[in-house]
Amino acid sequence: RDEPLVQQILDAVVQAVGVGPDAVPVTLKIRTGWDREHKNAIDIARLAEKSGISMLTVHGRTRADLYHGEAEYETITAVKNSVAIPVVANGDISTPEKAQFVLETTGADAVMIGRAAQGRPWIFREINHFLETGSKLPTPQINEIQGIMNTHLLDHYEFYGEHIGLRTARKHIGWYCKGLRDSHAFRQRMNTADDCKTQLQMVNDYFDEMKSHSDRLLFLEAA
Repeated sequence: RDEPLVQQILDAVVQAVGVGPDAVPVTLKIRTGWDREHKNAIDIARLAEKSGISMLTVHGRTRADLYHGEAEYETITAVKNSVAIPVVANGDISTPEKAQFVLETTGADAVMIGRAAQGRPWIFREINHFLETGSKLPTPQINEIQGIMNTHLLDHYEFYGEHIGLRTARKHIGWYCKGLRDSHAFRQRMNTADDCKTQLQMVNDYFDEMKSHSDRLLFLEAA
């Protein structure tokens, strides 16, 4: 909203770390504007380029939108056409097909994945494979994802401790299991676990049972 202040902040950060022999590239992420009546992403992008920002990411919503509605890509396209620095498109990119569409529509140099990677870290290889070959990868093998989850949860418990770790792990487990076979009933059971050891065992029991039906993840419910 306060463009002169934005300029001052960007100049200060770039001068502090982005110049000299030990320069660190400074990147910036913005939205399309303050609200839908005040979209100033192009002006901010030009200020950023002038300040020495090395790369710019644009989310296709305004600040007032929060995460409501759908991201729009017209403004990202306009930003890309207004500056010479690399521009990354962000917002509602949740499938390989959508990534390809956004890249082709905006002309962006790359896409940024946010919420779609929660519980689905393999989305990046799915997108890369689709962009390179035009074909989709099969769903991941259960053993691989079970191993990833075990490593993730054990690290999570160690970092947060028993009390907080047990509770904050629930959302991560929910993200991993979203859309999978019988995931709703599993999440209800898992949320009753009283300690991390029991919670982790429930996760492994769930995936072990799934292996009796397939060696790959079964997305049977609406994700």
